[in-house]
Amino acid sequence: MSSQEQPDQGEAEPRPLKEPALTALSLYPRDWALFLDIDGTLLDLAERPEAIVIPDHLPATLHALSRQLGGALALVTGRSIEFVDPLFAPFRFPVAGLHGAERRDAAGRLRRTHIPPAFQQMKQTIAREAHAWPGAIVEDKGAAVAVHFRHAPGSEAEIAAAMQRHLEDAGPDWSLQHGKMVVEICPAHASKGHAIEAFLGEAPFEGRRPVTIGDDVTDETMFAAANRLGGQSVRIGDGNGKTLARASIGSPARLRDVLGTLVK
Repeated sequence: MSSQEQPDQGEAEPRPLKEPALTALSLYPRDWALFLDIDGTLLDLAERPEAIVIPDHLPATLHALSRQLGGALALVTGRSIEFVDPLFAPFRFPVAGLHGAERRDAAGRLRRTHIPPAFQQMKQTIAREAHAWPGAIVEDKGAAVAVHFRHAPGSEAEIAAAMQRHLEDAGPDWSLQHGKMVVEICPAHASKGHAIEAFLGEAPFEGRRPVTIGDDVTDETMFAAANRLGGQSVRIGDGNGKTLARASIGSPARLRDVLGTLVK
C-alpha cells in the first residue's frame, strides 16, 4: 500500500462509503469539483488557532484525490494562504484564503486584497484592547483580523461590541463575520461562495458541479452557491442549528475516512 493510499495514522481503516452526497465523486470524478474547508472540517478544532494537528497521511490523500478529480480540488478557508501551505506540504493546492479575500488558482496565480494603512493601525488597536479580555486571542491574518474567545467566554459581548465599533470605523469595504467562538473583520467583498464561483470559471473546475464541505457559519455562502449551481452541500457535525447544507457527515475524522475510501 502506498503512502497515498493509507488511512490517517491513529484512525480506523476507512469504512465503506455510505455518504450519498459524495457517491457522485467516486462514480463520476470528472464531472465534479471538491471544495473543502479546513478547521473543523478536514481537521479537528484546537484550543488555539496554531495548535491544530495534521494527520500524517492527509496531505497525500488529498493529493491523490485531486489527481482523481483532474486537479479540481480546492481548499476554501478563513486561514491565510501563507498559513495553509506548510500544513499540506509538499503539496500545493488551489486555495481561497481569508474567506475568499485572497485566492490562488490551479495555475498558481495569486490574487490578494489591498490592505490600507488604516486597517493595519486598527489591528494594532484591537491587539492592545485585548489585554482587557483575559484568555482572548487576537489573530492577525493580514487582510483580516479575528478575536477568538474560546478561553474568554465571559468577554463575548464586550468583544463583539468592540469589533462592531471597529467595523463602523473601518467603513463599507469591511464586514463582520461570526464563527465558532470567534468574531472577525474581513473584506466585505470576500465570501467563500464568491470564491468557489471564481474557481468554477477556470480550468480545471470549469464545467463541473461543486461539492462543498464545511462546518461553520462562514461556510453557508459556499453551501448556497453549491445548491444554486446544482451541486452538493455537506456540513460537518451533528446537524444542530440552521444550515443551508443538504447533507451532513458526523465529524472531521469520519470525513477523513470517506476521503481515504474515495482514494482507494
